[in-house]
Amino acid sequence: MSSENVGPADAEAVIAEALKAFWVMVGFLAIIWLVQIVNWADDYRLSLDYGIHARDLGDVTGLVTAPFLHLSWAHIEGNSGPLFIFGFLAAFRGVKRFLGLTALIVVVSGVGAWLTAGPHTVTAGASGVVFGYFGYVIVRGFFDRHRIDIAVGLVMALCFAYQFSVLLPHKGISWQGHLFGFVAGIAGGWIFRERRVRSGERGNTRPLPAPTGAAAQTPTPGSRADLLKELDDLGL
Repeated sequence: MSSENVGPADAEAVIAEALKAFWVMVGFLAIIWLVQIVNWADDYRLSLDYGIHARDLGDVTGLVTAPFLHLSWAHIEGNSGPLFIFGFLAAFRGVKRFLGLTALIVVVSGVGAWLTAGPHTVTAGASGVVFGYFGYVIVRGFFDRHRIDIAVGLVMALCFAYQFSVLLPHKGISWQGHLFGFVAGIAGGWIFRERRVRSGERGNTRPLPAPTGAAAQTPTPGSRADLLKELDDLGL
């Protein structure tokens, strides 16, 4: 990345977005832990009443509420760490895009569990969202063509490789929600990728006649900076 394109303002913008991502995830965790306290005090009736009831056409509210509910202290403890890590990494490039990604993951993961979970089962927990963020973090760098994000994705995939085993059928575990959440995260990497203007769409691309005589001019000083910026946009 050339020094001509990065300055104090750019660094401040990145830090500001990272702080937003941090507080968004702190707020998300605070909400699910407060809900957990109420849920535990009520003998987990909230999870049973507002979880995802497989193929129950009369109760689809769980598609939205299930990620905020858990079935035990061990359940929420196991989700909280990965949720914060993957959520922060998914959000620090832009909170607005992150919120759209979250909505996509919640819907796809919830619908997938609702359609494919065993009959008379109730699914609750944020693990579908966790796997959605996990999938998104792994692929985002490839779609956005950011080398740093590619490296982060590969490191996360290696460090949390054991998570892939939970995408396979396990008794008593909503592997369906995990799998559909993971697929939604990968799809989100494509849907919410950074749009780049193609060189042919930057305006009139037909060459202009070369000026002659006294009207001839040398290339503008900014042409080199523009070229470096394009290369930086391509991740080179």
